[in-house]
Amino acid sequence: MKLDSRKTAVITAMHGQALNASWNAQVKPPQQLQASTWVKLRELPSPYSHDEALLLCQHSETEWVVWIPECGEMVLHRCQLGEA
Repeated sequence: MKLDSRKTAVITAMHGQALNASWNAQVKPPQQLQASTWVKLRELPSPYSHDEALLLCQHSETEWVVWIPECGEMVLHRCQLGEA
């Protein structure tokens, strides 16, 4: 018996698309961040800092300049910011 590699490739591609569709349905879209908005912090810069930060401006596609009371200005990655 000879294995038809074209059929195997099509089946593999279809299976991958089904997995991607089910995974994408479970993932929330990234939240839209806006300057002058207070957000919760997922990680505190120090044990004594506040748990919220004020978004000042976007630093790059994935980073924001924030102001944290008692801590000052910092550049944080989006993954460090929680819900607005």
